[in-house]
Amino acid sequence: MNAGASPDSEERVRIYFLPNLLTAGNLACGFFALTWIFKYQADGGFEPINTAIRLILAAFAFDLFDGRLARLANKESRFGREFDSLADIVSFGVAPAFLIYRIVLQEFESGWIIAAIYLVCGGIRLARFNVQSMRPGSSDGREFVGFPIPSAAALVVSVTMLIMWMVGHDRTLGNWRFVLPALMLLLSALMVSNVRYPTFKYIDWTLSRSVATFATVVIVGLLLARYFQITLALLFIAYLLYGLVRPWVSKRWRREIESDEESEDDSAEE
Repeated sequence: MNAGASPDSEERVRIYFLPNLLTAGNLACGFFALTWIFKYQADGGFEPINTAIRLILAAFAFDLFDGRLARLANKESRFGREFDSLADIVSFGVAPAFLIYRIVLQEFESGWIIAAIYLVCGGIRLARFNVQSMRPGSSDGREFVGFPIPSAAALVVSVTMLIMWMVGHDRTLGNWRFVLPALMLLLSALMVSNVRYPTFKYIDWTLSRSVATFATVVIVGLLLARYFQITLALLFIAYLLYGLVRPWVSKRWRREIESDEESEDDSAEE
């Protein structure tokens, strides 16, 4: 600070209460998930891991709504973006990496390397996002470059939850456990890739939709209620695969899947 500068001459940090409260909830869930992961013992059952998974999914829900609330109320701020990234690296970087290390990777002498790769790639992903979002003429927020780290964490824990559901009350994951390290390496590569994923941030649920879209949403909701573990894992797997095939999906289908205000305007002009 210059000797002659007054505090009023500096830019004040804007902290909008409710969006950042949700971000704080995200961060708290990540911390509590870590405490439950520490409690896990290989011969003591999966209950601590189940609790940690639920907390990471709760963090995902907080992250899903904090930015949307800020945009809805026109309360977006630089502080909120930075705070969100710090929360994300804990909840969606450290917590999932340590969870998979505890239940799978610690069996191997160099298993920690896979967890570290995931964490480092997640940090790079967040740093790149922050830098790109500050550039003049940057993306309008309808696409992610690279697989988003919250979705990566949700995919890891939902597949873990599915495997635990499949093995029932067994105290080990069996050979299915080898899916998780491979998945983490795949996600690590996708997070730092240039593959583009829709953000679904600007969907207007009040706009008209096709009967097929409405039926799909209803069916997915019913499947989540009845087969939660299977449906949740399949949803995140579908999102991962969609980004890979998206360049070859027709514009009409992309409008139907990613429909938002901009897409509706585009279709009206045709």
